[in-house]
Amino acid sequence: MATYKILVIDDEQGIRDGTRRILQSFKVDYPFMDEQIDFQVLEAGTGTEGIELIDKEQPEILLLDNKLPDIQGVEVLEYVKKKQYDIVVVMITSYASLELAVKATRDGAFDFIPKPFTPQEIRASIENITKQIFLKRMTQTLNSTGKQIRFQFLSVLSHELKAPLNAVDGYLKMIRDRQLGENIEAYNEMIDRSIERIKGMRSLIMDLLDLTKIESGKPVQKLEEVDVRKIVQLSIDTIRPYSIQKDVDIYLNNKETITMKADAGEIEIIMNNLISNGVKYNKVGGRVDIFVEKLKDMIRITVSDTGIGMSEDDKMKIFDDFVRIKNQNTRNITGSGLGLSIVKKIVDMYHGSVEVQSTPDKGSTFIINLPNVEE
Repeated sequence: MATYKILVIDDEQGIRDGTRRILQSFKVDYPFMDEQIDFQVLEAGTGTEGIELIDKEQPEILLLDNKLPDIQGVEVLEYVKKKQYDIVVVMITSYASLELAVKATRDGAFDFIPKPFTPQEIRASIENITKQIFLKRMTQTLNSTGKQIRFQFLSVLSHELKAPLNAVDGYLKMIRDRQLGENIEAYNEMIDRSIERIKGMRSLIMDLLDLTKIESGKPVQKLEEVDVRKIVQLSIDTIRPYSIQKDVDIYLNNKETITMKADAGEIEIIMNNLISNGVKYNKVGGRVDIFVEKLKDMIRITVSDTGIGMSEDDKMKIFDDFVRIKNQNTRNITGSGLGLSIVKKIVDMYHGSVEVQSTPDKGSTFIINLPNVEE
């Protein structure tokens, strides 16, 4: 439960005590909130004491009387404005002239509550203010998260696209200038490397497109009865040229049809990522085994490889966006760091689960459980 601090600055002890009684067990709850918000009530009898508490406690809400024994309430309000504190100020006063109202509003007062006020009036004002604060903070958090994602996105683009583009550019210039002579076969290695670089860029772009589709909140599309085994076989056929190049065998250990209600395109994205990872992070002569099982109320897909494996620490973060495991074994392996985060997001959309078991230098096993909803 979140707690907001409310500071009451008023020279009347009765107002301070009454406000504390009204708000000490008061809680605010909205359907869009994950948790209730309660309040800690602080109090000060003078403007000077109030400023000390403002500096020390940084309350979210300030209930401020204007007529105080030392400085005026509007001077406290000016102090809050000068310090640029993020505090919502409500003036509580019996003598609210038009001049005071104009000045207080100009200096940032959010509301006026005339004294004497009822418990309903103070609660209604606090409830409204709390909603404003909550929504403001949520917006700030979303903006901050958005900036971080955009920064990561641009970082990936600048690094993952710039490096291969420079390489392809260099190879093409060498070929154009005939630096290895007129025999075209002398440039085969450069051409192969260029094709590999272009393949990596295409893979990155496809990952980003998949991520954009999921993050946009687009609902699951084209839910229909699909043959999971058939989709797995399609993924294997797609990745087969790469596995031959890496000398890694892929085995689908099922022959029977296994159906579920799903979007075939999304299941294919899951399988493409898991199988390509099984090949990419494998050893020469290794293998990838795939099992598809129809259990009582779920479909289980298991993808095991005999590759380089990963540590416990790496397992904890591999499903985060843009995370790539960096060590001696992976330094020559390219990737966007998005594949497994995309898998996790899609599995979550189906209210399923994904588990990874891994041992360094022995291999990894990914287990996907998807609820089998017949209707």
